[in-house]
Amino acid sequence: MIHTWRSQLASLTSYFPGVLVCMVIALAATFVSEHYGGPQLLYALLIGLAFHFLHSHPQAAKGIGFCGRVVLRVGVALLGARITFSQVAQLGLETAAVIVLAVLLTIGLGVLLARWLKCSRDEGLLSGSAVAICGASAALAVSSVLPQTKENERFTLLAVVGVTVLSTLAMVVYPFSLQAIGLLPGQAGIVLGGSIHDVAQVVAAGMMLGPQAGDTATVVKLFRVMMLMPVVLAVAVMYRKHPAVKVPETEVPLVPGFLLAFVVLVMLASAGLISPPLVQLAGDASRWMLVTAIAAAGVKTSFEDLLKLGWKPVAMLVTETVFIVAFVVAAVLLLRLGGA
Repeated sequence: MIHTWRSQLASLTSYFPGVLVCMVIALAATFVSEHYGGPQLLYALLIGLAFHFLHSHPQAAKGIGFCGRVVLRVGVALLGARITFSQVAQLGLETAAVIVLAVLLTIGLGVLLARWLKCSRDEGLLSGSAVAICGASAALAVSSVLPQTKENERFTLLAVVGVTVLSTLAMVVYPFSLQAIGLLPGQAGIVLGGSIHDVAQVVAAGMMLGPQAGDTATVVKLFRVMMLMPVVLAVAVMYRKHPAVKVPETEVPLVPGFLLAFVVLVMLASAGLISPPLVQLAGDASRWMLVTAIAAAGVKTSFEDLLKLGWKPVAMLVTETVFIVAFVVAAVLLLRLGGA
């Protein structure tokens, strides 16, 4: 009995060095972001890359892998606590339909671009989902149900860098551009929420145009985040039935546990069973876990490996980003959405 207890304790403590490395990197990224500005996830990734030499260290490898898998999935699941069905009802049927169509078309464009550029289907799904749904969080969530190959790990990291940089640029450029073409605050909010990748940057961009634009952008963005669950589930089922890459040691579950947790949290939040302080706590915990997971992904990837991916992934991300904003702007103008 005592021997079993000691062996279990030793097994748990073996995770500690790697987890500590990732948490310290996440703390450093948070400090830099809060004191000097800039995207927290991008800082975590870049600092993580600088500590790549630790990825194969016998004492750190186990904990780093744990952060890249388990912590990531818990962080994605906790996103569900901030989403309710009443938020979807606020959008109206036409706006919701436009956002759903924008998400699906952008993911489809990603797959087509991957085929045209002779990249793998995995890369098209990753880039399309990252741009279509919620940036780095979507890239990480989709990658967690793809075959766990070195190529996919490298592309996931590049997708995170790409969507973070593009989202930051969009946060600065889009508000003034939408004002210049004469969109009303409600219309601009739909465009910002329907096209910018990261939630925090959507809120910031919306608030630049006033409370109405900020509130509308936030609700639209949370609706896009809600689509993370069905998209990841569809990808998981697709790869279970028709795997593009044979990876014997990787068994993709029919319904990943973190997606079930995501759905349960959405239902609880919709029923009003999660108090506002708990929603805030879940949101903060989710953000922290995703930053820690990105730090782990950075440690596991070398900068040289990222450079080997070349220009094609960047071209895919830029094309998808331009497409989704152009589509949403066109839909808002043609259907006169958000004009009241």
